[in-house]
Amino acid sequence: MKPFYVFSGQGAQVPGMGRDLYETSPAAKAVFDAADEALGYKISDIIFNGPAETLTSSIHCQCAIYTMSCAALAAFKEKFGGAVPAPVACAGLSLGEYAALHAAGMISFEDGIRLLSQRGKFMDEACKANPGTMASVLGGDRAVIEEVAEECGIDVANYNSPAQIVISGTVEGVGKAVEELKARGMRKVIPLNVAGAFHSRLMACAGEKLAQALESVELTVTDVPVYHNFSADTAKDASEVRTLLARQVAGSVRWEECLRRAVAAGADTVIEFGPGNVLTGLARRTISELALVNVNSAETLAAVEL
Repeated sequence: MKPFYVFSGQGAQVPGMGRDLYETSPAAKAVFDAADEALGYKISDIIFNGPAETLTSSIHCQCAIYTMSCAALAAFKEKFGGAVPAPVACAGLSLGEYAALHAAGMISFEDGIRLLSQRGKFMDEACKANPGTMASVLGGDRAVIEEVAEECGIDVANYNSPAQIVISGTVEGVGKAVEELKARGMRKVIPLNVAGAFHSRLMACAGEKLAQALESVELTVTDVPVYHNFSADTAKDASEVRTLLARQVAGSVRWEECLRRAVAAGADTVIEFGPGNVLTGLARRTISELALVNVNSAETLAAVEL
């Protein structure tokens, strides 16, 4: 097995996620406890008990998904110990990039969650100052989608797979783009129920604030490659990591390219840590011959064999 460790930025955010890992894995429990300590409040209580509207709010959901993802990784390492093969590379979609950096040894868990707490706050402020929305385009032509996005004054937020691209921007601009894409023959254009126009120019102010917060955080580039959303490439030093994390907030997530580069580097298995199975689903639709593993509960962890 030559694994590519991936960490989602979304997934099934439901109260109770990760509780079974907390109760059955000392390593996972230590991660949840560390999250509470780093934030100064019990994020674990929100993760386990909700309510759902609190868990999924911009202020809490990023820290919750990060904690759950890192706990799943810790439980996985605990189970297999020295038998765990080193990852060929790591990557995470959107906020999942922070868990990927932690998995690669580039950032401490505590610094990662404190950064995401600020990132969530900054993005929430941007959503309120610059209201917007998003839509998913399934099976459309990339060049046409990019052309329409430019014409409508909006952005491509995600290049998720050959069959899924997400657009983002003002409510008016996205609405206009949805109609235009349908007029050009793309029937599966689905408006998304989101709090704002993530990964678009409307998030630029959040990225600028995050850039300042990143300056005080220690980052170390290690031997484990991390493919960044903004560049779909690795960073040469800590300064470039900071730049890529800041630009990612308002930039396109080039997820398909990240996956293809990891496979080109030798990865044959995608292991997704954290809630849901979004990234293994995207991998299945992009490179069908990859082996796929999910670690999102005690049950899925028990089923993993190396």
